[in-house]
Amino acid sequence: MTVKLNALTVDVEDYFHVSAFSDNIAPKDWGQCESRIEQNTEVLLELFQRYGARGTFFVLGWVAERHPALIRRIADLGHEIASHGYSHELVYRQTPDTFRAETARSKRVLEDILGKPVVGYRAASYSITAESLWALDILVDLGFKWDSSIFPVRHDLYGIPDAPRFPYLHQTERKRSIIEFPLSTAEIMGQRIPIAGGGYFRLYPYALTQWGLRSINEAERPFIFYLHPWEIDSEQPKVEAGWFSRFRHYTNIDRCLPRLENLLSDFPFTTVSSVLQQEGLLKRRRS
Repeated sequence: MTVKLNALTVDVEDYFHVSAFSDNIAPKDWGQCESRIEQNTEVLLELFQRYGARGTFFVLGWVAERHPALIRRIADLGHEIASHGYSHELVYRQTPDTFRAETARSKRVLEDILGKPVVGYRAASYSITAESLWALDILVDLGFKWDSSIFPVRHDLYGIPDAPRFPYLHQTERKRSIIEFPLSTAEIMGQRIPIAGGGYFRLYPYALTQWGLRSINEAERPFIFYLHPWEIDSEQPKVEAGWFSRFRHYTNIDRCLPRLENLLSDFPFTTVSSVLQQEGLLKRRRS
């Protein structure tokens, strides 16, 4: 069996950026919150280096403007930098003009820091859904080559349940093409369940995640895994929010880091672009 490389991804945002707390912490107050993004990202970088794993870091433009040295350090260690938008506003709550302006701003900030093109994008909370597929044409306009925003499941905040499960060439509403790397799912009794990481990684027993990811590789397909730096930080400030938001955000945070170490020892990981090149969907860039 061919050994499949899998995509390891990090959504570089702080605990106060998350959609679950958007009703509790206004963007105008973000600058007054204790930032923990650098220390948490450094923990991940050290862990990835220890296991020889490379990954793709989807950086929020707001973070990049305030921590440019961190972004350069991530890239200098051999990881890929991609865009996570600017303000972490859900795409389907934005107008096309606002989305275009924010996404262009984020891309410009990252490219100014790195001195090279940024070709990948992921929407806040996977908010490219059936009602916001127009965003993919804007990504093409802005020069992105691939996207990883579509979660092929049913969920209260995101998802396109009948979308393809594995990387493919997506035809946009304006009949153009962009590569899509959907978030990973497993099929159990005809039902898709999300197993790509994040809260699911913390909530499920590790054995379920391991089985789901291994089944994808045994079918000779790559999977994509994601998490956020705040998910390994049990000491982060506690936000007063509704019980469901607190459940989603804080459950099993203390278990995430050791589980992540198990994952890195069980599966081979690289960047999104490297996996897409392996799949024959993305051409290698010339140095």
